[in-house]
Amino acid sequence: MKVVIQKERTGCAIACVAMITGLSYPEVKQAGARLGITAADPSLWSDTRQVRRLLQYFGLRPVAGETKFAGWDRLPDLALLAIKWHRTSTGPAWHWVVFTRENDEAIGCVFDPKRALRTHRRTDFGRMKPKWFIQIAAPRH
Repeated sequence: MKVVIQKERTGCAIACVAMITGLSYPEVKQAGARLGITAADPSLWSDTRQVRRLLQYFGLRPVAGETKFAGWDRLPDLALLAIKWHRTSTGPAWHWVVFTRENDEAIGCVFDPKRALRTHRRTDFGRMKPKWFIQIAAPRH
């Protein structure tokens, strides 16, 4: 998987979809705009419907519902993780990252689109505090 850095402070969902699809941030952002989804829309980090629509637009299948995080070894091979979960004055919010296992990795790694990070391929699992995840099933054929 190739890292895609979010171009806007609130563009983590767009960057994560770009990583999963192998597309660029501008390509996913443009597709989102056609669907009425923008990085400025708080629902991208406070509701899962918009990111699910974006994934489905590209033929991906997010599994219904969110699954409570129960351990790194219990994650599926590909998932969107909600980390940095917190409450704001308007409700819950979080930061999206991509979890993946590649090349038969036992534990896997996290790809974090946050611009300010020194490294975007993360294995510092003790520092990340996922609350829940959305499993991404294999694309439709």
